[in-house]
Amino acid sequence: MATAITVSALLGYLLGALSPAALLDKLKHANLRKKGTRNLGATNTALVLGKKWGIAVMVFDILKAFLAVHLAGWIFPLFSVVRPIAGTAAVLGHVLPFYLRFKGGKGLAAFGGMVLALDPLMFLLLLGIAIVLMLIFNYGVCTPISAGILFPILYGFKYYDLWGTVVVAVAGIVIVVKNAAGIGRVRRGEEMGARTGLKRFFAGKFRAE
Repeated sequence: MATAITVSALLGYLLGALSPAALLDKLKHANLRKKGTRNLGATNTALVLGKKWGIAVMVFDILKAFLAVHLAGWIFPLFSVVRPIAGTAAVLGHVLPFYLRFKGGKGLAAFGGMVLALDPLMFLLLLGIAIVLMLIFNYGVCTPISAGILFPILYGFKYYDLWGTVVVAVAGIVIVVKNAAGIGRVRRGEEMGARTGLKRFFAGKFRAE
């Protein structure tokens, strides 16, 4: 059991630490840490380099956590807890990559990949709730905050898995903490609201001011 947990956590963390945003930052000299939202994630990549690159980064970040969950489950099929462990470790790897001085992205795409792998229907439910809240309150951070709070609760009620729920709650807390500051930035006018951001994104004008 200890070996399964250790290997799954290490596998998840190393996959999560893979950062396409950091690679693009170097290749294109984008200076992502000093522009836009100043982090190595999909949203900031879209703001600074354009939505094409932002979408590519988002898909990669989702897939790495998705893959981590399924690989852990495939390697250790007898231990159900390894799946949420690998997913949470992937989120932590994305947010705190060791080779980037523990300064990565905000973790939403990786968190989404973990949720999608653990429960696709719950992923769709959380996505729908997040979109409604985002459009009502005009805060893009409604997505990570609502998902970070609701997923551990729904997971616990559905699966009655105490340790799995505790593990995914760790990922949820990290997501909420990393993204909560976005509310203040929108209020201060330092970051665009959700409605404006969506309009610019689909109009092909999604760029940092």
